[in-house]
Amino acid sequence: MGDIVTKEAFEWLLNDPRILRASNIIFRLMDDLSGYEFEKEREQVASSIEYYRKQYGVPEQEVLDIFNKQVKDLWKDINKEFLRPTDVPMPVLMRVLNLTGVVDLLYKGEDGCTHDGKVMKDSVASLLIEHVPL
Repeated sequence: MGDIVTKEAFEWLLNDPRILRASNIIFRLMDDLSGYEFEKEREQVASSIEYYRKQYGVPEQEVLDIFNKQVKDLWKDINKEFLRPTDVPMPVLMRVLNLTGVVDLLYKGEDGCTHDGKVMKDSVASLLIEHVPL
């Protein structure tokens, strides 16, 4: 990224800014939400969904709803970071936004990292087809 990424930008990232924290939590929650059924079938170590369910004594669907609401709220946090002035260059913020968007694409509805299903193939194909110069 050339001169855009300065020492100050790295220091900002190391101070756990709101946008980065929200992005990291979105990664974790979406991974857990998308892989939960698959992990249950494989009898893997309990996920955060299972831990939450047991700790608070709530039904599975309620935990899924809570986690999905947290993801929506975290996206709002990311959007808010773009509305207020910051000392960090916009291209740095855009990298966080774009990476979070990729995670959203990979994990929305199904685990696109573990299962290379039709949704992921269609998404990648549409990007390649729509962006080929004529």
